[in-house]
Amino acid sequence: MITLEDWAEIRRLHLSEGISIRQIAKNKGIARDTVAKAIKSTTPPSYKRHSSGSSFDKYEAQVCALLAEFPTMASTVLAERVGWTKSMSLFRDKVAQLRPLYKVADPTDRLHFEPGDAIQCDLWFPKVDIVIKDQNKARFPVLVMVNAYSRFISAMMLPSRKTPDLILGSWEILVQLGAIPKVHFESIM
Repeated sequence: MITLEDWAEIRRLHLSEGISIRQIAKNKGIARDTVAKAIKSTTPPSYKRHSSGSSFDKYEAQVCALLAEFPTMASTVLAERVGWTKSMSLFRDKVAQLRPLYKVADPTDRLHFEPGDAIQCDLWFPKVDIVIKDQNKARFPVLVMVNAYSRFISAMMLPSRKTPDLILGSWEILVQLGAIPKVHFESIM
């Protein structure tokens, strides 16, 4: 195989200076077929080594199956379970690459919001009777909106849970806030 410099020199000598393949081969001490291939080639030579794989490859499926079931299992226990007998440092490195794929979400992760990003909307059903006309009592839902950034709470009692009342109540609270958030979360308590 010729080097990049030889390839460039051969092409320059033949294409620019018109020197024959035979003469280039004689001057460089390279076979004529090699010189001819260098002249025909439009891309420089490069060495490409084919990956022979890793000794870990035949154990990977077993390790993945165990990590799917037990994502926090220690590497030493994994190695024992799959029958690994080679270098533990290689095994630990490969498991460290695979482990994030099977990581369980932390339920205590905190969410971070910027101002105006989000607002959460909930309906609250207080267990308090309110006297309406003619001494009748009723329970009304309360629409509650909480700004995700500042935790500012806005609330409005609604006459019913029907869609028009919910939309009107949401609109009234948003007008009081003076802005519309990018995202809103809805839930019913």
